[in-house]
Amino acid sequence: MALQILINITLAFLWVLIVSDLSLGSLALGYLIGIFPVYIIRDFLPGRFYLIRVYYSLKLIFVFAIELIKANYDLTKIIVSPKIDIHPGFFAYPCDLEEEWEIALLSALISLTPGTVIVAISDDYSTIYIHGINALDVDAEISLIKNRFEKLIEEVSKP
Repeated sequence: MALQILINITLAFLWVLIVSDLSLGSLALGYLIGIFPVYIIRDFLPGRFYLIRVYYSLKLIFVFAIELIKANYDLTKIIVSPKIDIHPGFFAYPCDLEEEWEIALLSALISLTPGTVIVAISDDYSTIYIHGINALDVDAEISLIKNRFEKLIEEVSKP
């Protein structure tokens, strides 16, 4: 991926030299034009095309923002209701991620979402222990984390 970005930036600077216009707009245009040659030679470069990883990174940020808004809304409903009806509890989340940075990212995303916090991670990183403010349907919570966050983290980390 780094080699692809380096080639793309080099092509952008070559474009600036060819058109003799040292401006940010010319550099951006050269970068956009340079995407096509990098895409064409992607089979000869290590890893998959780097814009795919950028796409999944942006998608992960967008999904997290949506989940953050939903969690804040749900937490606000709990706070302003006259009768607090919550069922806090702990549950074990079976994690399929292997790299330490992937597990750290997943843990951060879970902990940053209001109403959930990571309590512990097993030594072999296969289980994450989570405390949820409303742990009535643990299977739904596990499914949500697995289908939203974990799947996107796997796509981002795929070589």
